[in-house]
Amino acid sequence: MSSFIIEGGHPLNGSIRPIGNKNAALPMLAACLLTDEPVTLHNLPMIGDVRTMMEILAGMGVTIEQNGSSFTLCASRVTGAAPDPHLFGQIRGSLTLMGPLLARYGRFQVDTAAGGDDIGRRRIDTHLQVLGALGAQLVHNGTFELRAAGRLCGCDVLLDEASVTATENGIMAAALARGTTVLRNAASEPHVQDLCHLLTRMGCQIEGIGSNVLVIHGQERLGGAEIHISPDFIEVGSFIGLGAITRGELRIAGVVPEHLRMMQMVFADRLGVRMQLEENPAAPLDERYTLVIGEEQELCIRADFGGVVPKIDDAPWPAFPPDLMSIALVTATQAQGTVIVHEKMYESRLFFVDKLIAMGAQIILCDPHRAVVVGPSRLTGQHVTSPDIRAGMALVLAALIAEGVTTIGNVQQIDRGYQNIDEKLRALGAHIERVE
Repeated sequence: MSSFIIEGGHPLNGSIRPIGNKNAALPMLAACLLTDEPVTLHNLPMIGDVRTMMEILAGMGVTIEQNGSSFTLCASRVTGAAPDPHLFGQIRGSLTLMGPLLARYGRFQVDTAAGGDDIGRRRIDTHLQVLGALGAQLVHNGTFELRAAGRLCGCDVLLDEASVTATENGIMAAALARGTTVLRNAASEPHVQDLCHLLTRMGCQIEGIGSNVLVIHGQERLGGAEIHISPDFIEVGSFIGLGAITRGELRIAGVVPEHLRMMQMVFADRLGVRMQLEENPAAPLDERYTLVIGEEQELCIRADFGGVVPKIDDAPWPAFPPDLMSIALVTATQAQGTVIVHEKMYESRLFFVDKLIAMGAQIILCDPHRAVVVGPSRLTGQHVTSPDIRAGMALVLAALIAEGVTTIGNVQQIDRGYQNIDEKLRALGAHIERVE
């Protein structure tokens, strides 16, 4: 087990670059199973969940070659459709193996549930709905097994919720299905778009990328491809919160402006964070834009019309991302005023606020989905434990501004989504050490 020991109160200054999108990397790794030709992913983040996903694929017979942050995978010798259950149960992203394995091999089997953050119930019914519509059948034999009698068939399906991973499974399964598939109420997050762009490079025609109606024209076979994974906009949002509360100037390099519009509305318009987007037209596209979070922020919550207490809530893209609710909540503890944080999607994500309350934050947890935050609060160091990836990063932010020393345990959870975050923060001036 590892812990972070953080001495708070030190301004952070400098430039930081986000890793490749974690939630794009996992399904794009799974997509290598759709072809026997090499698939190369550039800007692949070396985080815990990605390492676990590559272990799963290697155990199934996928060959993996590394060149810096680029990885080439080839599934020409895959030995079966049953991933290692121990590894499968460690990450939520392992669910994205279902679609490719059913499409190419007609079968998927595992005897354990997918893992991931303990943030509440995370149903798989939408996965079963879309894969069932394409022709897969659930086999009741004591394990979790799906089978397809022959090639999957395209169909028109309305997803019962805009589930990201169910959409990704549907897209990958449909890519090798017979005929055309229409996915309605599909998720449209940047990571879903990245997956679609990879599949189009592999030879699958997809219409409606970026919308909630996707039309996938199934192919007899797919070929190899290579693609650059877009920057992780969730990490960018974490860095916005980091820069807003630590008093120095933070420059976030290599951002994609269209991924930040709702974040800017919440952090800037709702919480008063000063930020500026800089453009260098002469730079390559992946280095063209830098988001600057100004120093010495004076955060102030902006009330709704008529002086009504405002609300920050999450919803499917392009609304505010659920994975940034913990970061927004910590940022709100340092802003003048009162705000309601309404986490609609997961009933356990806000349970980490007891740790912030112990540090001195003024937060009322109304129910599993809503909290009232009154700021600014003076925080003091405590011994706390990271319950999940995003809450863990939120606790790191709180520790960086707290008086005294904070010890954060179980930082393996943070490592699952953030690459070498302690080293990056030290480079900015943070007093943070990792203790094994």
